Amino acid sequence: MENPVAKKVSKPPKFFSVQVAKARRFYLDLKPSRHGPLTVVCGGCEHCTPDYEIHRSSFPYWSIEFVAQGKGTLRLKGRSYQLGPGTLFSYGPKISQDIGSDPHETLVKYFVDFTGKEAEPLLRRYGPAPGHVLQTSAPGEILDLFDDLIRNGLRDTSYSPRISVVLLEHLILKVAEAAIPHGSAGTPAFATYRRCLQEIEDRWLHWQTLEQIAGECHIDPAYLCRLFRRFDHQSPYQYLLRLKMSHAAERLQAPGSSVKEVAAELGFGDPFHFSRVFKKVMRLSPAQFARFQHRS
Repeated sequence: MENPVAKKVSKPPKFFSVQVAKARRFYLDLKPSRHGPLTVVCGGCEHCTPDYEIHRSSFPYWSIEFVAQGKGTLRLKGRSYQLGPGTLFSYGPKISQDIGSDPHETLVKYFVDFTGKEAEPLLRRYGPAPGHVLQTSAPGEILDLFDDLIRNGLRDTSYSPRISVVLLEHLILKVAEAAIPHGSAGTPAFATYRRCLQEIEDRWLHWQTLEQIAGECHIDPAYLCRLFRRFDHQSPYQYLLRLKMSHAAERLQAPGSSVKEVAAELGFGDPFHFSRVFKKVMRLSPAQFARFQHRS
């Protein structure tokens, strides 16, 4: 791989807002080719002032913004939205944007601007699609990725441009994985989903059936499945099995461990049933996985 060279610029771009109380921003290449490879232009985190306002009829690059704290208003392509923690939206060329902060609960938001021939197709495939708004069920993970982007951009080494692109792709995929409809995060249904998810994560070794989980959460099993279809990309039972099989994979790497012992530890009375489930989730049988790990 060639070592990319960061293009130095003497001063920040003019489109950075001055209506901020505090900011961490980086800029790598302010004159990239729209027809070249995917390129991160700039990004950062802004603590908005009470009078923060942005009014644009277009923007030279594609952009993703993420609200970490506070409240505000947004108007994209003529449609109005309320901004709150966990909201993500995107815009770009020929997409009008009007953004304002609530003066009493001022916005803290992250952004990344990018361009290249792959930029728009990436957004349209994974989201948020240009001119659209969504929310995330994993705001902490999104925040961590933005912080990684900023740290890398501020480091500004010869590797920063390429690392930034990799982090941007990771961010877009994570947004897609954890996307929920805008307005869902504050609903009772989402609160119930999060409570059930936490129950599975906290006591996955204890649970064996979907009915047990639903009973502990005081809801119907069918409703639990509907919640996961709405807010997740897997069923609650699939999630439970993935947690169990991840633990099984760790146990099978230990010297002297046996399939029968690991199966019993996870509540599988039949080692053959355990092996079938493990292979379905991990794509290898327990024996194949153990041999592969020991060779490694």
